[in-house]
Amino acid sequence: MTAVVLFAGGRGSASIARRLLRIRGIRLSLVINGYDNGHSTGALRRYLPGMLGPSDFRKNLPLHLDRSDPAEDAQVRVLEHRLPPGTTRAGLRDLVDALAVGRHLGFAALPRQVRAAVARDLTAFADRLDRRPDGFDLADCALGNLVLAGAYLRLDGDFNAAIRACAASFGSPAQLVNVTNGENAFLVAVKRDGRLLADEADIVAPQDAAPITRLFLLPGPLSPARRAELAALPPDRVRETLAGGAAWVSLNPHAREAILGADIIVYGPGTPHSSLLPTYLTPALDDAIAASRARAKVFVVNIGADHDVQGLTAFDLVDLTLSYLGDPLNERRAVTHVLCHRPVATPRSVTREGVRWVVADLEDPGRPGTHDGRRTVRALNAIACEHTLTRAG
Repeated sequence: MTAVVLFAGGRGSASIARRLLRIRGIRLSLVINGYDNGHSTGALRRYLPGMLGPSDFRKNLPLHLDRSDPAEDAQVRVLEHRLPPGTTRAGLRDLVDALAVGRHLGFAALPRQVRAAVARDLTAFADRLDRRPDGFDLADCALGNLVLAGAYLRLDGDFNAAIRACAASFGSPAQLVNVTNGENAFLVAVKRDGRLLADEADIVAPQDAAPITRLFLLPGPLSPARRAELAALPPDRVRETLAGGAAWVSLNPHAREAILGADIIVYGPGTPHSSLLPTYLTPALDDAIAASRARAKVFVVNIGADHDVQGLTAFDLVDLTLSYLGDPLNERRAVTHVLCHRPVATPRSVTREGVRWVVADLEDPGRPGTHDGRRTVRALNAIACEHTLTRAG
């Protein structure tokens, strides 16, 4: 059994994870953060203070499912179904009742045990909504997010237990692991010129070419008044103020155990400043990676560009990853390889750090800008096998 740890976000690493799950003998752990705070997810977090963002976990729940199978396709659709504008509490109850007895036409093919689990958790959320009807609009909410929120409520506010319960409900063979112990935190960023991106939604939105230079985790969202106060400060003072008010988070022991026992660690593609780099802020994560038995620790370079990487090259992103992992010179070998789709000239500094750059044809020909799972996993396997032979020699 080969143990793989994949640091991932919502969809950037999906093709890689999906392919890994189809290979016999792979035990996959997906390590994800819960700092998503955009649109309906942000509204859900405001409605349930203390809960992390469920969206990226929801997106990874159905990776093992085959959409050509009606029962499995129904599971994907129930997770991704978005409630239409004008949905009321009564409308949500009607949907749950119909789903529970198999009368909802869109989800009639759901396996009985999945249907029961989904109805149970949606009922838990609907019960909360009946008790506290104000402050939450159901429009455009992903049903899967409400399932996860219901599990969170049912399990007494234990976010990580809710993730495990929902993964079991949908039969995920991957271990979905929140990187922290579930402490609530909100992501903000500062650009080079000191401008503040005050929440995760701003970080992933279209923006100018000034690069993001630092990320912070805060214990609560910034109010409009607090944003205005920070905007009036000099850049260095903004950074000092945010650093002084940072949230306290701790490494999930399940994440630590998976990392220590991994044969290969993959820093997956995705939106760097929301899905990936914030994960690496977790205290003690660097020590776990340094102590891991993994024979290769591979950074996979994005093929397409995201809004948050304005002005940053692949080399910059590797350097940022090392910096956030507390190993800026790579003295602890946090990264052994960089896997990229296009040839790049390797800078002398990276060579000195002992990082090997590997170029392969990784792009999905049918989906330009995204990784082909089969090609990428083949390249990862070649790196892992080569490293094993080198060690043995």
